[in-house]
Amino acid sequence: MSNKRFSYHIETEIPPKYMKSLLHFIYRKYIFPQRKQFTNVYREIINSETVLSFTTIDLTGKQDLQVKISGGQPIMLEIVPLHEDVPEARVNGVRQDVIIAVELFEEKVRESTLYFAWREGEEIVPEEFRGVEKKSINRIFLETQILFFALFFSLGIILFIFVVDWAPVILLAIQLVFVFYSNKLIARTADWHITENSPFIHLLEYHLPLHKNEEIKSKISKEKLAELKKEIYEQVISKRGEIDCDSAYQIFLKYGFECTPENFTTKKVNVYDLVKKTAGKFGFPMPEVVVSNTIIPNAAASGPSPNRGVVLITTGLLQQLDANEIVSVLGHEFGHLKGHDPLLLYGLTGVEFLFRFYVLFPLFPFIFFSYLFLLYYWAVMVIIFFIAKFFEARADLVSAIVVEQPKVLAGALEKIGFKRLLYERVPSYRFQEWINLDPHPPIYFRVSRLEKLETPVSIKHPLVQSAKDVINGFLANL
Repeated sequence: MSNKRFSYHIETEIPPKYMKSLLHFIYRKYIFPQRKQFTNVYREIINSETVLSFTTIDLTGKQDLQVKISGGQPIMLEIVPLHEDVPEARVNGVRQDVIIAVELFEEKVRESTLYFAWREGEEIVPEEFRGVEKKSINRIFLETQILFFALFFSLGIILFIFVVDWAPVILLAIQLVFVFYSNKLIARTADWHITENSPFIHLLEYHLPLHKNEEIKSKISKEKLAELKKEIYEQVISKRGEIDCDSAYQIFLKYGFECTPENFTTKKVNVYDLVKKTAGKFGFPMPEVVVSNTIIPNAAASGPSPNRGVVLITTGLLQQLDANEIVSVLGHEFGHLKGHDPLLLYGLTGVEFLFRFYVLFPLFPFIFFSYLFLLYYWAVMVIIFFIAKFFEARADLVSAIVVEQPKVLAGALEKIGFKRLLYERVPSYRFQEWINLDPHPPIYFRVSRLEKLETPVSIKHPLVQSAKDVINGFLANL
């Protein structure tokens, strides 16, 4: 047996009473379907904790890893190689399998969970009652604004055909104004503004009985659940500033739920301090901080420069990640501000836009009135989005260099992108991820790259290195 021993902590939203169900889920969804790859599978109680242990079998039929999962808070994962020549990639693969299984179970739990979020001293904004227009505007500006650029370029085609020859220049000028004031636009569409005097976001989950999830769905519509949440916000949270079973009992009972204290999970996050801590590491002034009340985990930093920056965080990100993971994700977003990525992307797409209308069209006007234009437009967008992957990869590197937690950022990406990780096990899907209209490289590439970094990270030219890494990662997938 090898002397190496790998131990990991897996932070989770899952309440303690669901740990037995979690380990059963891992057995049923991960081990049993691939039972020829496992042996010595045991489930037992050790020191009041449910434990699942098993041995993995490699492709040659040899036992190679002893794995133990202890269902506590946090979940403890221990992996012991059974011989010296087990590659570390094999250990990481099994670790990632367990993380994906935990996240899949968490998603199942979320389906039967009521979420509440509020900011002290500001209007209560239930997630279900936010306007559709806010979500749409936020989506346009998130993800380094490249979708916003594509939208403007499509509009430019119409202007060019029906207006004047100067339409592209006019459109780019308008777009530049939007880029410079994107921080203001995003801030206006958010739900809550975070300040030094009001820095906290409160998060609460109420877990409905997991085994009754289907029964609850069949008996109570989404509209009824929305009414319950609205009543809780208006009758309890907005008046008391908190929620507990005593204060919410009658409302829950009205909708057919028994309120029990062990079903409550609470979290209080000092968002202002987390952003200030990250900004301090970068030597940036404190940006404007806003929160969007949506369960989708996401964050974005926008603006033409650090001095005109805004940081947007969703309550889903605050709920699913711990403080260190949030800081690492913010480090990625600050990396975009440090590199002036919105302006660089604006310049890149602007040059192509002007080339298309003032060079390509005069030389080959027939292209614009044939299917060749659709082919050209698709090819150009694929190239631009591929180049945008350089900037996303650089933002990962900048976070690793400045925040000095590359493995923490890798873990955060695994949590946020666990579904993509699962799909990326299929080679054809990996290739699709490299060429699709998404500025982000595949999750497997980003995670693997970050996990290989040792702190302190010292890279002289992060953008050049990121471009090389992205190109090599794509070529390795061919």
